[in-house]
Amino acid sequence: MNGLIIRYNDLSAEEFIELWETVWGQGPSLEQTRLAMKNTLFRVSVFDRDRIVAMARVIGDKGLDYYIKDVIVRPEYQGRGIGRLLINELLEYVDENGVSGTDVFVELCAMPDKIPFYRKLGFDSNEAKRLKMYYHVK
Repeated sequence: MNGLIIRYNDLSAEEFIELWETVWGQGPSLEQTRLAMKNTLFRVSVFDRDRIVAMARVIGDKGLDYYIKDVIVRPEYQGRGIGRLLINELLEYVDENGVSGTDVFVELCAMPDKIPFYRKLGFDSNEAKRLKMYYHVK
């Protein structure tokens, strides 16, 4: 893909935070991110030489549910098919690791302006509302 390099399960916590901050502002702590990388089922990242330009990861139980998290493409790299590539890589992981012949939930949360992108890839919404809480760990 135009000289871009795809890496699997090789995204460091530092690279994750760097990319996060290009889109969403202040990133999580290094300790949190290291733990998240360790416990992620699968992560895919895209590099332009040594520069991280995109990432996505999937978490879940491998039986009934996979949840796509942190799909990020640097703004200057958007519109090049990288987001589609990331999702396809994650779905390939589900195919290779899910129970053959069964249906599983592949879920994600998207900002309203990104919903048309995900719908083109086969995702749909339902009437459920996403609930969240930022809980402070003691």
